[in-house]
Amino acid sequence: MGSEHLGERLARLRRLASLSQEALAARSGVSADVIRKLEQKRKHSARLPTLHALSRGLGVELTALLGDPPGVPSTGEAAPPRLVALRRAIMPPLFALPPEPAGVERLSLPLLRREIADAWTLYHGAEFGRVMDVLPGIIADARFAAAVGRAEDKAAGQAALGKALQLAGHVAIRLGKTDLALSALERAMNAASESSDPLLPAMISNSVAWNYQRQNRLDDAEHLALYAADRVEHEKGRTAEGLKVWGGLIMSAATSAARSGHYDTADDMMRTAEDATKRLATLPPPADGRMVSVFSPSSVRIERVRLAVQHARPEVALALAKGLRLSADTPPSWRTWLLLDVARAHTDLGDAEGAVRALERLRRIAPLWIRHHTLAVSIVSDLWALSCRPPGLRGLADFLGVAV
Repeated sequence: MGSEHLGERLARLRRLASLSQEALAARSGVSADVIRKLEQKRKHSARLPTLHALSRGLGVELTALLGDPPGVPSTGEAAPPRLVALRRAIMPPLFALPPEPAGVERLSLPLLRREIADAWTLYHGAEFGRVMDVLPGIIADARFAAAVGRAEDKAAGQAALGKALQLAGHVAIRLGKTDLALSALERAMNAASESSDPLLPAMISNSVAWNYQRQNRLDDAEHLALYAADRVEHEKGRTAEGLKVWGGLIMSAATSAARSGHYDTADDMMRTAEDATKRLATLPPPADGRMVSVFSPSSVRIERVRLAVQHARPEVALALAKGLRLSADTPPSWRTWLLLDVARAHTDLGDAEGAVRALERLRRIAPLWIRHHTLAVSIVSDLWALSCRPPGLRGLADFLGVAV
């Protein structure tokens, strides 16, 4: 269903729920006029608070309405081998002994941690296929490391296993498999509770909160993020790792609040998080930043831009983005969100050329990520509906496979 227009998905889900447009409007709080325009393809996109409201009215997960293009094609046929292998790695056969690693050298915990960090780098680069190729073996090795050796070795192995399963949960969310993701994250939390990393349960809680967001469980997501943030409150001033984990959770809670329609509450949380980033410069950096939450002055500002766009404040979004200097450790995924939101803000203000410039820049720096975002398709579709199309738009439409 990834090629379906949002309006087609909305109409199909509405009919499955036996709802008229007016009935869906009453249940969701979204006007019948907006629903009508979406279904008639006179609107190509909607803001996330609107999509969450429609999802609640339809009684479906957000992913069912978004139709995010999966990392592995979903055709209704048997699951592809990569997904089967990932599922089996997350949920191995009952009563089976952990398989021995491919080579003795793979029992090295430092090497295993580097492999996990490298896999996270692939994930942030939208290399989902490559992640799925290596992740089952990494999980198997981590599971073995968590089961053998001295108590301290097992605890370190549990930390590696928790981080590997957390990544599996993220990949499953990207595939739209939120129940599989929750299974992976529950197993990750179990490993974290037996691990040598006191911050790992909070990091995994952040991932669970994201999964709840995708399932339209916004209150659950916000409460979990705030609960986990409270649990690591005492760590945020001691180490950069503690501060990053705490900050990532506050950002997650703010995102859930904003999608529930509470923009001012979310903005207050984001300002608190942004103030806290100033302390990062006074603390020694993490040994490997790829293994902790993404939290920096850049990431907080990117998320503030995103929330402003989602709540119809394009001028605020562009003012926040103006002059933003991204830190070197800002992942491609976050750069993608920023440029997509800048393009959306320009589109909302009627600046088609500015929108195209942002999308062309995104295509240059993150060509894989732009293909994984339905927002890019909807922006290009909105721009194509204009009577005067800016230069460069056809090239973007061809690159994204937008039917014009």
